Amino acid sequence: MNPMRGIDVDRLVQPDRVHSHVYTDLTIFEEEIERIFTQGWIFVGHEGEIPVPGDFRQRTMARQPVIFVRDQHGGVQLLMNRCTHRANAVCHLERGNQPAFTCPYHGWRFKLDGELAVVPFAERFPEDFDRSALGLRSVPRVEAHRGFVFASLNPDVCPLKDHLGPLVMQELDDIADLSPEGGIDVTAGYHRLRYAGNWKLQVENAIDGYHANFTHRTHMDNVRFRTGFDPAPLTSSAAPARIHALGNGHCRWDSSSLNKSGTRAFPGKTPDPGAWEIYLDAMIAAHGKERTDYLLSKQGSHLYIFPNFSYTGAHFRLFQPVAPDETRVTLFPFLLKGAPREVNRKRLRVHETFFGPAGGGQSDDLEIFERNQVGLGASLDPWSLLTRGVHLEQQEADGSVSNQITDELSNRTIWAKWKQMMGEGAMA
Repeated sequence: MNPMRGIDVDRLVQPDRVHSHVYTDLTIFEEEIERIFTQGWIFVGHEGEIPVPGDFRQRTMARQPVIFVRDQHGGVQLLMNRCTHRANAVCHLERGNQPAFTCPYHGWRFKLDGELAVVPFAERFPEDFDRSALGLRSVPRVEAHRGFVFASLNPDVCPLKDHLGPLVMQELDDIADLSPEGGIDVTAGYHRLRYAGNWKLQVENAIDGYHANFTHRTHMDNVRFRTGFDPAPLTSSAAPARIHALGNGHCRWDSSSLNKSGTRAFPGKTPDPGAWEIYLDAMIAAHGKERTDYLLSKQGSHLYIFPNFSYTGAHFRLFQPVAPDETRVTLFPFLLKGAPREVNRKRLRVHETFFGPAGGGQSDDLEIFERNQVGLGASLDPWSLLTRGVHLEQQEADGSVSNQITDELSNRTIWAKWKQMMGEGAMA
């Protein structure tokens, strides 16, 4: 039976508004897990998290347990965390390094690439017992671009390049090329958050420029008091920054107009001048002056890739739906390979001031998400409006559509993709 039968997706998601049920309904949530997180591409991690053989991280795909691991040959694997004998989880630590995975139930041992290596007391199995067919199962589709790894449980999903599109692939190139070596280091640790709200509240917020002056007012006041610089105009309705819809539900902020010199919005803010000059010289040597100026002008930009990835200046995030009113988010601050230590240290410190556990901004958003979920319970008028800037959208030469940074183009873009994935064949 199709769980979406009887649910009118066209009514729930309209061009200028969405119904509260899309955030609260259990049937819709379960269908999201199947249609979006099982059948489509999702972000699972970055190769830089597992730099050497034996490094592993536990991940979840559509609530299914997987192991993200660097195998004995140096390749990246995504393996189902399930022994092929009696289904016990073979990986028990959240992260670490080990030479193999051993099931604690009956001792079956698997190599890092999933191959079954040891079966205790194997003589008691039948003659046709084929250990070569009993390795840990691999996730059907795994592809990466510039170290960012995406996967799908659907073997027939479209190629990753078709899901991302050329504009998003260019954005990932730009992130990686902030390093003079063209790669990022993701071994600095992570923050993990949980909030009592729907996963799409974080999705909308990740690329929302309208809320900053209100939700983060205290943080902005603190910045102004400590530095004399007022960040509020950067996300006002008069700011020149833009939001771009990149296709397939993906969006980005373009804040390059705020930062022609590349220094104000650089996540390291004001690193030691000597370290900055070393970094700048290395960037020009690697990428040329024109591209270096372009890359540094984009610092402070945001990128959202449908459905569960976002990037904000010095970190990227992975979103994990748990229930209609529960979401987990992992933030990965990253370093730039080849950059001076002082530049990377400043990146981390500035990241922590807003997004860290004691930072001044992330807690604001979590509070807003939970208040949102409370408000969604009021059903007298069950609609959320998405009309800001709808009459002012502009078609750009690169194929994207843009709006001013406080407009709601990103929301409309995200919901159009959600509607497409949730509606295909739903009423058949």
